[in-house]
Amino acid sequence: MLNRLRNSRRQIDQDVIQASQRQYLSPAFYGQYIAVAAAFRRLHGRVIDLGCGIMPYAELLPPAVTLYHGLDITARDSRPTLIGDVQSLGMLRDASYDSVICLEVLEHVPDPARALAEIARVLADGGVLVLSVPHLSRLHEIPHDYYRYTEYGLRYLLESNDLEPQSFQLRGGLFSFLGHQAATIVLGVAGNGRGMAALARALSRWLLTYPCYWLDQVGGQASLFPLGYVVIAQRQERLPVAGAANK
Repeated sequence: MLNRLRNSRRQIDQDVIQASQRQYLSPAFYGQYIAVAAAFRRLHGRVIDLGCGIMPYAELLPPAVTLYHGLDITARDSRPTLIGDVQSLGMLRDASYDSVICLEVLEHVPDPARALAEIARVLADGGVLVLSVPHLSRLHEIPHDYYRYTEYGLRYLLESNDLEPQSFQLRGGLFSFLGHQAATIVLGVAGNGRGMAALARALSRWLLTYPCYWLDQVGGQASLFPLGYVVIAQRQERLPVAGAANK
């Protein structure tokens, strides 16, 4: 049964690639989409998407973006422009991007402080980081699932690497978490049959996605049981190197 659920869910991920379509599959996807869409309005200039995967949010890039690169640790199941590790971006020059995207990656990185230091290095002064991380989440991408984050821990990591947090947007709360698990079961049980899959997606959208997201918004408990965060941070201005003015 578990294998059937996993296989069905994997097939859904392959069939429903774009975030604008995937948002209705569960309250977790819906909350993520709303928060990311709002944060992406800040993106501009040269953008790199770290841990880009299949680039589901590329459709949300605003007109102010002039260049878009995707980086992932492998080309398997993804479409990266570059292959690399977010903890070691030696192939990228200092201050080479105006904006950085890093969505649902930091929990899979053994050394998140090192990753954020590299992000700060490749960001131009005043550049924007759009980051998302989970707080409530089942284990996934095993064995590379290392961390869950609070606002306070994440704020510390960002500020320690010259990245000034500007906003923390909740993606949902306990209802969205539970609704996401229920949606996974409903969609998995329905399988890949066209008629059943369409019915399951409709049921998930109207009976789980919208109600659970709404309950989190009006219940006031999301801040205590956050599903996760979408964060906007800005690269602080680099201090001048001593003696540089005399060269």
